[in-house]
Amino acid sequence: MISELNQFYLKFEEPTQSCLLALRNLILKHDVNITAEWKYKLPFFYFKGKMLCYLWIHKKYKQPYIGFVDGGLIDHPDLLQEKRARMKILLINENDDLPIEKIKAILTSAIYFCIKKK
Repeated sequence: MISELNQFYLKFEEPTQSCLLALRNLILKHDVNITAEWKYKLPFFYFKGKMLCYLWIHKKYKQPYIGFVDGGLIDHPDLLQEKRARMKILLINENDDLPIEKIKAILTSAIYFCIKKK
């Protein structure tokens, strides 16, 4: 039986499915302390047991995005706050190459704030 976490990725058509799977792999490989879990009916990523980020599809733009839990603390021009109080998102165009260095830089910042809020 396939877990709900794995079913999440399989329900999407290409190129969205490949994009989400590539984002998952990029996030998990960024740091050995990042783990994937199923929370709030979406894939969540934790850093040493603390919520770090999640993957979802933007309702208005129909694009995948990475939601950063403490994104409000991260100063990056490509992060959108919209109507969120605490979180910011990074929209991803599934038809383009992933902005790997940008994602890594934002993940590093997100981990910094995750560690800082002990």
